[in-house]
Amino acid sequence: MKKFNVAIVGASGAVGQELLRVLDEQNFPVENLRLFGSKRSAGSKYSFRGKEIEVEELTRDSDFSGVDIALTSAGASTSKEFADVITSHGTVMIDNSSAFRMDEDVPLVVPEVNGADALNRPRNIIGNPNCTTIQMVVALEPIHKLSPIKRVHVATYQAASGAGATGMAELEAQYRQIANGEEIIVKKFAAQLANNVIPHVDVFMDNDYTKEEMKMFNETRKIMHSDDISVSATCVRVPVLRSHSEAIWLETEDAVSVEAARKALENAPGIVMLDDPANGVYPMPINLVGQDPVYVGRLRKDIANEKGLTFWCVSDQIKKGAALNAVQIAMWLLDNDPKFKE
Repeated sequence: MKKFNVAIVGASGAVGQELLRVLDEQNFPVENLRLFGSKRSAGSKYSFRGKEIEVEELTRDSDFSGVDIALTSAGASTSKEFADVITSHGTVMIDNSSAFRMDEDVPLVVPEVNGADALNRPRNIIGNPNCTTIQMVVALEPIHKLSPIKRVHVATYQAASGAGATGMAELEAQYRQIANGEEIIVKKFAAQLANNVIPHVDVFMDNDYTKEEMKMFNETRKIMHSDDISVSATCVRVPVLRSHSEAIWLETEDAVSVEAARKALENAPGIVMLDDPANGVYPMPINLVGQDPVYVGRLRKDIANEKGLTFWCVSDQIKKGAALNAVQIAMWLLDNDPKFKE
């Protein structure tokens, strides 16, 4: 099997570390792996398939010649600053930040939904969507194929890890502070997260939706190639360490039966149905950390909409919502892009 040279930019972060694990889990054909990071993380060493690899500092002089695919997860400002450095020698940059997602000349890809979009990348950049969008569109697509989806209402229940390792650490620290009767320290989130839920993820926009909520609106339309889909989201931070949950209500052009939707979801790639509520079987984040699929349950008819369905879904947002989706894009390219078959 042909092997490829791969780089991870932002290797020391939570997603960078997950990328290392996912590349190995997916048996990605890596010939040579290079790791890049900030000046602070340069010199750190990480193990990959029995080899210790040292993190290089990412600078304007970094040489990406010979790198086939770069998986970048170092934040939007870093992606914007170094995109030309990374792609100048033909490297395909699969970017996990929000830097380029809505640029017309950058495809935004979830392989189960629109893998072929990855072939049209004028700037050699492919956007990896926001985690909440990824798990939602994976679950929407099978139903959208039965009848076009017109409207989606979604409430998210987003884990502390969506704010990175520091978010998880703050939640854990707050529970210790509560147990010890100490002052509750709030730095990462808009309010105390322990014993609380916060209806505020990212900054508020002029329309009183947050940036996170508008990402779900805009990214869904781009990925699913439909300006007819309207998405109204309320994104909520909950005191869970890892894995996001979503309650979704959708309306289709023509009524879709629960039975037809269930069959489509059961046969769809990337989805596992956990749907036997009478016996307590439904997706919960505590059981699904580190798993690859999007899990769907509580599928039922929307009793407030004759053309509506509603369901619950859970996915590990660091895994499928970031690292795995990026690696799956790369794997899709290896299987389908003539550039990687030469």
